[in-house]
Amino acid sequence: MSAVMITRKARKWEKLPGKNTFCCDGRVMMARQKGVFYLTLFLIVGTCALFFAFECPYLALHLSPAIPVFAVLLFLFVIAMLLRTSFSDPGVLPRALPEEATFIEMEIEAANGSIPTGQRPPPRIRNVQINNQIVKLKYCYTCKIFRPPRASHCSICDNCVDRFDHHCPWVGNCVGKRNYRYFYLFTLSLSLLTIYIFTFNIVHVVMRSVDKGFLNTLKETPGTVLEVLVCFFTLWSVVGLTGFHTYLISLNQTTNEDIKGSWSGKNRVQNPYSHKNIIKNCCEVLCGPTYPSVLDRRGLMREDSAVPAAGTAPLPSSSATTTSSSSSSSSNPEPQTTKTTAPLIPNEHTPDDAKPGIPVPAEKSPSPKEESHESVPPLASPETDAESSIAKDKSH
Repeated sequence: MSAVMITRKARKWEKLPGKNTFCCDGRVMMARQKGVFYLTLFLIVGTCALFFAFECPYLALHLSPAIPVFAVLLFLFVIAMLLRTSFSDPGVLPRALPEEATFIEMEIEAANGSIPTGQRPPPRIRNVQINNQIVKLKYCYTCKIFRPPRASHCSICDNCVDRFDHHCPWVGNCVGKRNYRYFYLFTLSLSLLTIYIFTFNIVHVVMRSVDKGFLNTLKETPGTVLEVLVCFFTLWSVVGLTGFHTYLISLNQTTNEDIKGSWSGKNRVQNPYSHKNIIKNCCEVLCGPTYPSVLDRRGLMREDSAVPAAGTAPLPSSSATTTSSSSSSSSNPEPQTTKTTAPLIPNEHTPDDAKPGIPVPAEKSPSPKEESHESVPPLASPETDAESSIAKDKSH
């Protein structure tokens, strides 16, 4: 079978390890579990749609037309921050190449020396100094790298994320170095939107109840009850989450560090990343530079693949042997012998007329060279002719 090597250009996101999904030719990056994200999107869009349909016309007419305008702007900002958080790279670190992983293993073995049999090897840790504070860099056995400070491996996305905060199923992505500020702005704006809709729902019900009564108001606007319930139960969780992250930002700390108690002070270890000033910490987290992605998801790479030639099909081993033998026989003519092959199907019976007999060796025919030697007598050498003439003279 002839094969043709085809080289095609592929995007790097097609070969990236981990448990992420990509859309729009690698521009959109999310986790595989996206069901809760769709639920978040449905609750926000559905609640706002009910508010725009039932409350906004009445409030714009009787109070101010700025109420629905501000609600639309806040709604668009919430959706923009949600999509920016969900569709962006949170700061995934690339895994080590095979050559780099081998080099790191050699360094670790050289540093640890020979370990006795049965003894547990020491933990793979490197120490670095940040602001006069020793910080440990842990080795990731999955990515084959020493993780940078504040990085951690997400078990859901199966990637190491720089400045890992947590994996949020509500946004369908990890929250890390590159999308944390957008996540915080999303929770903050969603809290304001929830309070805004909940407040004007109450105002709408009160104003209508004065003229038509409470029961008649609920009958005319059935979506109001649903909006109030959704906003009431969402308000506590979203506002509480926003307050918690506001506290973490003021300390320049991540959720992962807070849960593990990395800078709790029990071991007299202080947070080396804190500026000891709330304003400076907030400016660093929310107003710092936007870091580029180190994955190069849309970069091009060459991929070689073997493709069968057009019009050809894989041949069985017996056919391939027959083909090779026939080609060799065509180049070097030899006497043909009968060759039998087993049936293609294991339990298939060979017919009697097709059963092979005992091969009879054919008589070897003389080759053309041998025939030419037999037909032409050997030539006599000059020395032999001279000796024969001398013998005749002596006899005379």
